[in-house]
Amino acid sequence: MSAWEQDFIDEEAEGYVEFGGKDQGQFHFGYVHGQMDCKLTTRDGEPAMEWTWVGNDEMEPAQGRGWAVVMGDELHGMIFFHGGDDSEFVARKRDKPASKPKKP
Repeated sequence: MSAWEQDFIDEEAEGYVEFGGKDQGQFHFGYVHGQMDCKLTTRDGEPAMEWTWVGNDEMEPAQGRGWAVVMGDELHGMIFFHGGDDSEFVARKRDKPASKPKKP
């Protein structure tokens, strides 16, 4: 993220952005947690996701908006805090952990 160092992004847990079904998603970085209301759209002719979000920043209510586009193997976007900071971000798909063998 352009506005924060990696140590802050991963302060509580590894930072992430996650898109789920039914136009919903969530993210977490530093002390910021958010629930997203997402809409599929296009930006510069490319598929993109735009969203509004509500959540908290250091236990204080926070809200804003964001957008992201897939560029190769990465997700590039911006997150905005209503009346506050904004930051570019680049996210990479995390490999799923190897599945554990089933017990007999």
